[in-house]
Amino acid sequence: MQYISTRGKAPELNFEQAMLSGLARDGGLYVPRDIPKMSHGDIAALAGLSYEEAAFRVMWPFLGESFTEEEFRGCIERGYSGFGHDARAPLKQLGPNHFLLELFHGPTLAFKDFAMQLIGQLFQTALQRSGERVTIVGATSGDTGSAAIEAFRGLDNVDVFILYPHGRVSEVQRRQMTTPTEDNVHALALDGHFDDCQARLKDMFNHFEFRDEVRLAGVNSINWARVLAQVVYYFTSAVSLGAPHREVSFTVPTGNFGDIFAGYIAKRMGLPIQRLVAATNQNDILHRCMSTGEYRTDEVIPSISPSMDIQVSSNFERALFDAYDRDGAAVGQLMDELQSGGFSVSQGALQALRETFASGRASEDETRATIERARTRMGELLCPHSAVGVKVAEEQQIGEIPMITLATAHPAKFPDAVEAATGIRPGLPPRMSDLFERDERLTRVTNDLEAIETLIKERIAK
Repeated sequence: MQYISTRGKAPELNFEQAMLSGLARDGGLYVPRDIPKMSHGDIAALAGLSYEEAAFRVMWPFLGESFTEEEFRGCIERGYSGFGHDARAPLKQLGPNHFLLELFHGPTLAFKDFAMQLIGQLFQTALQRSGERVTIVGATSGDTGSAAIEAFRGLDNVDVFILYPHGRVSEVQRRQMTTPTEDNVHALALDGHFDDCQARLKDMFNHFEFRDEVRLAGVNSINWARVLAQVVYYFTSAVSLGAPHREVSFTVPTGNFGDIFAGYIAKRMGLPIQRLVAATNQNDILHRCMSTGEYRTDEVIPSISPSMDIQVSSNFERALFDAYDRDGAAVGQLMDELQSGGFSVSQGALQALRETFASGRASEDETRATIERARTRMGELLCPHSAVGVKVAEEQQIGEIPMITLATAHPAKFPDAVEAATGIRPGLPPRMSDLFERDERLTRVTNDLEAIETLIKERIAK
């Protein structure tokens, strides 16, 4: 199993190399050269299995010879042992043929735990085998950072630096990043918004002298292993509703397009997904692009669903790569145009995207109204991101085909927004009950590449 860059100029890598590299050296994102298929019988056989066994069967074909079966099974078992629900990703029914996939039972109460907890174990296994040490740098709009810190804190072969936009994450998200005490994790509050954090991250990967000096690795959704781990719950939830004998659809609250792209991979593997619906908040660049074919960045407007406050959606590049028939030069041209504010998707590529993806948006008022209505009519307390998904799903549901909306975070991660909508302040699980009493440890940084790189080199040299 080999991996290629979406821009066509980087060398092919195996799974372990692609995972440890993160971003390709030509600035592109790694994708599998070929997508493994699961037969009708293979998919049906997932019914009734533990989440861990299903995860092994879905992901194993993508790993090639990078890990032994024993190593990979061990990583999966350790990765999901800290989840607070035995089903890992349980389904709840909201209404006729509408279901909520709860992805917030991991250590940091967000869907990012499904990938990050596993990646932490895979990194540790690979690095212990080689005796090498890496520096992980991530950018976060809230959940990726806390999930990464939780996954890598205290590991022997890794230093972790997470850039998050100062003042633009919830207090729970911030504290999950700033209260760990291990010396190998560092929370960096950047003056700017998430797209600034993401831009500096990509700048570091494209600064090859720095990248090689600190052995830079990335765990944002640019990392293929992140996407792969998220493919699993599309299979487990669909099978529980009758797949492969019936079609299902999914609505995914998304800003960076990584989670919904995992659904696309599941579809390519053979899962009978009718539609994948991208649900956006008021920062609706993905919805605008799907509607008009124009991908034009605009000002990032802070919202009550901050993890979706994004205008540069990195994983959309992977979808464009397939929509343009895997023409790396064409994708590279689009990404160059993006540096000047945006690009137009060709008619053929737009048609290819629309054959798989639909989209919708929710305003701030619509999001609040959905939170309130879900509480009173469905008995469900939703975080703002999940509410965006539910609102869009209700508009996009067609006929008798089940619609599964991904609940991407626990409502307690955004207590102010939930309380404002419902009058109920959601509490943290008991294992986090002292979160607001813990001391914080963070470093404020300017939006300056040289300053950030200097800080990282000083910290890892100690």
